[in-house]
Amino acid sequence: MTPSSAPARRGRTRLSPARHIVRTALGGFLTFAGVSHLTFARDEFQAQVPDFVPLDMDTTVVASGVVEILLGLSLVSIRSKRRAVGLVAAGFFVAVFPGNLVQWIHHRDGFGLDTDTKRIVRLFFQPVLVAAALWSTGALKGRRSK
Repeated sequence: MTPSSAPARRGRTRLSPARHIVRTALGGFLTFAGVSHLTFARDEFQAQVPDFVPLDMDTTVVASGVVEILLGLSLVSIRSKRRAVGLVAAGFFVAVFPGNLVQWIHHRDGFGLDTDTKRIVRLFFQPVLVAAALWSTGALKGRRSK
């Protein structure tokens, strides 16, 4: 039996090459963004921290950067928990959405988003990231009731 014709192990299914590419790209994006939280873009990310977050802005940026690095590396390397990681990544994108909203509402510049038009256009990309995390990991496969 060749590896491509072998049955899926423990109920896992193989994902299409397109899903693999998107999952890998998303993992790389998250890892890069996480590293940038800790290094060269720290001030830019602080512009997105909502006032209601109980932690210091810098602590919030560092913590979210560490989470992004872990999620990014997990998306790329942990195949056995791919669906769970996809759900967590989607949840993370939902959780950070208020920061993007605050940036728009309070007219905060960051990442070249120096107009309200640019900031509001960015808001529409967050659902795309949620969908990419779910689709690329097959997170919703088998979740429908029969």
